[in-house]
Amino acid sequence: MEFEQRVPCIEGTTDMSCDKCHICANNNKKYHLSSCATPSYTSSQTSHSESISMSDMEFNKTFHWLPNVNCGLSSASSTPASSSSYFTLRRICMLLLVASLFSCAAGCGPGRGIGGPRRRRKLTPLVFKQHVPNMSEQTLGASGVSEGAIRRDSPKFKKLEFNNNRDIIFKDEEGTGVDHVMTRRCKEKLNTLAISVMNQWPGVRLRVTESWEEEKYLPDVNSLHYEGRAVDITTSDRDRSKYGMLARLAVEAGFDWVYYETRAHIHCSVKSDSSHTPHDSGCFTKDSTALTASGERKTMTDLRIGDRVLSINEQGEPIYSEIILFMDRSLEESQEFVQMTTEGGAVLTVTPAHLIMIWNREKSLTEYVFADRVEEGDQVFVHDESGVLRPQRVVDLRAVLKTGFVAPLTKEGTIVVNSVAASCYAVVNSQSLAHWTYAPMRLWAMLKSYIPSTSTAQMQNGVHWYGRTLYGIKNYLVPKSWRH
Repeated sequence: MEFEQRVPCIEGTTDMSCDKCHICANNNKKYHLSSCATPSYTSSQTSHSESISMSDMEFNKTFHWLPNVNCGLSSASSTPASSSSYFTLRRICMLLLVASLFSCAAGCGPGRGIGGPRRRRKLTPLVFKQHVPNMSEQTLGASGVSEGAIRRDSPKFKKLEFNNNRDIIFKDEEGTGVDHVMTRRCKEKLNTLAISVMNQWPGVRLRVTESWEEEKYLPDVNSLHYEGRAVDITTSDRDRSKYGMLARLAVEAGFDWVYYETRAHIHCSVKSDSSHTPHDSGCFTKDSTALTASGERKTMTDLRIGDRVLSINEQGEPIYSEIILFMDRSLEESQEFVQMTTEGGAVLTVTPAHLIMIWNREKSLTEYVFADRVEEGDQVFVHDESGVLRPQRVVDLRAVLKTGFVAPLTKEGTIVVNSVAASCYAVVNSQSLAHWTYAPMRLWAMLKSYIPSTSTAQMQNGVHWYGRTLYGIKNYLVPKSWRH
């Protein structure tokens, strides 16, 4: 590689044949880059040029690929001023190069993506009278309904555990040690919270003012304190300005219900140790009934693919819709259900994650909510004797344990069970999204209707393969706030 170096004449002329200065004389020469990499020096150079540091010489040898700014200038004609400018420029270039290397090193490495440092999530204190989750304590979405008080002579009392964690201060005003008594789950969450408190406020410990209690001491007959599932807590310094954050730490520790109940303490509770894990899909009990197009009322176990049962269309009108498959079916497995009773006497029993159609009186529209989010006073749609769907108020909610469940899917994606309108879907709190995801199965059912077949479809046991596939990918595609 070669190039022709052009430098303006110091005499001001544009004549390339000017011989009044050495610059013009050198402009007509061609130089190879390799010959310019390392300049040669003669004894005729001044003492100033002899003071070249070894670092400059090493720089030339190491970075021989850099263009030499003094290429083409003969050593004999170099002046002390030009040599000094040359080495000054060289040092500046070297400093800039070293600085750029440091800046690149600082800029490399993982950023906010995978492998990067995680930002600590900012915790927001609870405000006075706020509870998390935003529902009643004794619902399946929170700590669950009361299972009855545990007395000292009860067999369940032996299952309660004694918490003697030294990082926790137990008030124990009775002097009997009852504040140490609690369920295993409550003990685990409380010990986790104790660590969080010490990390949040060094030198401060968690303080328990109330845990398991004798039935005669509290006014609320359904209090979870009677079962050892609830605790009232403060900080050891009793600084009330910390209680809002203490409540938030209790939520993060895993308590199923946290309530900033009074200015004096935080109330926390947990689910029962014997509570069953909610089923991953939505189902009805096997003895629930549906009205068929022939007027016959069949139980869930007697329903078959192809039966037309009472459903609700998009306009909210009663319509008979064909069952195209069973999303889940198990007649032997035990499961915890939500049992809701309306003021008209209709009783619907479904799994907690099932979607129920309710009437939102404030917004004057219907919406779907999870069964364990339904509260007393909410209105559900009931198919009455006149054949019309009317909203009825829910007057009783409770958790029940039953064996056997069935989940039929209709073309409309809805079904009226025990006269109460409900969705066929569960787990995701969007009826439209769930209905859209099953569009391929509706299309397949339509295609099969044109194919004559004499074989009888065998009822599957367990979750349908298509539903199992959707459950497997829902955590990656559906936001957490949309899932049960």
